[in-house]
Amino acid sequence: MTATTPATTPEPTPASSPTPAGPQKRSPLKDLPADLSASAAVFLIALPLSLGIALATGAPLQAGLVAAAVGGIVAGRFGGAPLQVSGPAAGLTVVTAELIQRYGWRTTCAITVLAGVCQLGLALLRTARSALMVSPAIVHGMLAGIGVTIALAQLHIVLGGSPQSSAVANVRGLPAQLADPHPAALGVSALTLCVLLGWGRLPGRAGRALRKVPAALAAVATATAFAALAGLTLPRVDLPSWRSHALPELPEGPVLGLIAAVLTITLVGSVESLLSSVATDKLIAAERGAENRPPRADLDRELRGQGAANIVSGMLGGLPITGVAVRSVANVKSGAVSRKSAMFHGLWVVLAAGLLVPVLDLIPLAALAALVMAVGVQMVSITHLRTVTRHGEVLVYATTIVAVVLGGVLEGVAVGIAVAVALALRRLTRTRITLTELDGVHEVCARGQLTFLAVPRLSRVLSQVPHGGHVVVELDGSFMDHAAYEALQDWQNSHLAHGGSLELTGRGGRALAGTGPDAGAEAGPEADADLDRATAVGAGSGADVDAHARAAGDPGTDSGPASGPVSSPAGHGRTGSKGGAGGGHHRTDSGRGAHPCCRPWTPWQNHCDHRAAHAPAVAPGPGGTVARTIPSASGAPAAEAAPRRRGAGQLASGISAFQRDTAPHVRDELARLAREGQRPSQLFLTCADSRLVTSMITASGPGDLFTVRNVGNLVPLPGAEATDDSVAAAIEYAVDVLKVASITVCGHSGCGAMQALLNSHPEAPVTPLTRWLRHGLPSLKRMGSRHHAWARIAGRLPADAVEQLCLTNVVQQLEHLRAHESVARRLAEGTLELHGMYFHVGEAQAYLLSEGEDFFDCRVFDSVGQSV
Repeated sequence: MTATTPATTPEPTPASSPTPAGPQKRSPLKDLPADLSASAAVFLIALPLSLGIALATGAPLQAGLVAAAVGGIVAGRFGGAPLQVSGPAAGLTVVTAELIQRYGWRTTCAITVLAGVCQLGLALLRTARSALMVSPAIVHGMLAGIGVTIALAQLHIVLGGSPQSSAVANVRGLPAQLADPHPAALGVSALTLCVLLGWGRLPGRAGRALRKVPAALAAVATATAFAALAGLTLPRVDLPSWRSHALPELPEGPVLGLIAAVLTITLVGSVESLLSSVATDKLIAAERGAENRPPRADLDRELRGQGAANIVSGMLGGLPITGVAVRSVANVKSGAVSRKSAMFHGLWVVLAAGLLVPVLDLIPLAALAALVMAVGVQMVSITHLRTVTRHGEVLVYATTIVAVVLGGVLEGVAVGIAVAVALALRRLTRTRITLTELDGVHEVCARGQLTFLAVPRLSRVLSQVPHGGHVVVELDGSFMDHAAYEALQDWQNSHLAHGGSLELTGRGGRALAGTGPDAGAEAGPEADADLDRATAVGAGSGADVDAHARAAGDPGTDSGPASGPVSSPAGHGRTGSKGGAGGGHHRTDSGRGAHPCCRPWTPWQNHCDHRAAHAPAVAPGPGGTVARTIPSASGAPAAEAAPRRRGAGQLASGISAFQRDTAPHVRDELARLAREGQRPSQLFLTCADSRLVTSMITASGPGDLFTVRNVGNLVPLPGAEATDDSVAAAIEYAVDVLKVASITVCGHSGCGAMQALLNSHPEAPVTPLTRWLRHGLPSLKRMGSRHHAWARIAGRLPADAVEQLCLTNVVQQLEHLRAHESVARRLAEGTLELHGMYFHVGEAQAYLLSEGEDFFDCRVFDSVGQSV
């Protein structure tokens, strides 16, 4: 049953006005006070962190200030993320420390310059977005491993000692350091950590006023004042004269080692900067309305800005530079409006380096070490761990952490990539083959992909099948290579030659082969043809076995959407009845296999007129048996197709094809449904777009889905439909009368309704279509709101504003569903589930809305693979 509201999807219209999310032009002078205020807040955070990171790397302390100033001024001016703040970051601390120990400080500066040149090259090649293709488990594991290494090294300084050259050495030396701590250093470090962790929890009105001062600055200032007033003797910051500041020299050392060092700085710095840019964009969208947002990050320009900043920083004797998430968050939350905020922050660092040297020399190194140690610990994020665990990537995450700690950043990333590839291959090749016997029928079930790796197990299981018996072979997978095809066909020929019978089925018992229990050995040639067809006209094609069985149009194969396993968008399913639509135990010789174009979901213009078609040719097989001739791989039809029809002729031709080719196989199932009534498991609400065929994309059939289609897959809020309650009525009927177990809202790519919403303007004439589309305005508002999380597809950003609105609309309409009384009641009882779905038409790929939000506070649509 299908309930339909407005029946056509509007075609996309040319943009006549800017999208609502577009930035508004503002006066530069009007923005200046906000940028000055934000730059001061960022400066107060950057100053102690820059010194602490320089201390952690073993570089001159001035190098941290140089990098902070250059990152603010150069990267701020030329970068592509207006509100991102760049400078020395904890993510490069371990790499830089290793380079300084191996090559010296001046050569490390030259390596930084070369890394900047590489970043400029990558930006010119427009490869910035490809950096985001690295598995998040590897990136988060790399950062967590760096955090562990930083924390272990700084712990020695916190205890009053000196860090060792590697994480392993730091762990080995830790017992001796714990046995002989330095009380003064330990006390200052403990005070720093206490203030740092407790600053944000200060109560009362005074606490609210004090919390305006950054916690990092407050912690270092408190520890410095305590050490000075108590007269403690501790190592302190020692900024030598700028006249003796070291500048880069020509690199010296093994060429391969230097190349690896440059690539490591380039890789880690680029990925961290680009991820920080994306995170900053998400934060801006969550914090501000559309009218107060700067332009979104241009990732290629951002990479150019980072490259230019690293060149200047290296030439001036500074640390490598990346985008820094902590400073960028502070910049956004402090009200920054433009890139001038980051540039002013760099200017304040320059002034501090020249005027505040006596004050900076009072800071105890233990306080800076405690600050950096806390940053390192925070890099091991519980949120990241939960995310990778939910997606089954915890092995990649943990392996990358261990490899980074034990071997270094580049080695750790390489190991992480290798484990990720191995895990992907394992998932691809994982196959479970079982043999069961029930009432004398042996069933061999192969779940997973049948490749050469599975041939030994397949052959071992098949050899246990006794000769002469009836065997059902279920191929529950999407890929069969040549080796598996040969093994299965050789066994099939042998089994049939010994008097056995064979039935090939697909996922859920859908029949693939035509040999039933009574076919016996004489059906050998026909069985061979069926196996050829099941393996997609030749082995090794990697095609979906079930899909090609349907495409071949075998009469013994249930070709209509009523057959086979009914997979709901929620990821669960059931198997169709074998007595009706899912038959497959009988054969006919109608010759439909000669016309593979006539399938229920085939577009009308591809249907053939079979009125003049002849029966397929037959050829005698061994022993006088008759086997049908299988169409050639080119798919040439057995008879010439009549000219295409138009208008009413198309409809009549399609109905005729159904009555001739499909109705005989679904008649029993439809008769059962007519007797018993409909009992759908899902309410499926989707767009009226003609490209969305619900039975095709959900592998469902009669009685499975209660479908509601309208322009834009909209769910009006209760009471919002003044003259049309059709959607609300369908929801009430499905939930209260049919007792569906779940409701799915399905959007799609290239939705004309969403395009029309983006291009709408208040003075547009009121038409039935515009009145209906007003129910989509909450989705448009949600996309531009700072109070709601964004929606995106896993692994990439939305292609454009239309796709962003299509995804957001699914999330918003699910919220509208919850406002309906019948839905709210069933949700409270725990008897109803809501699901979001997005179908990309061009990719023929479905995505399901996952639970919760990701690291960037986004609602994520995960792709649905063939194994679900």
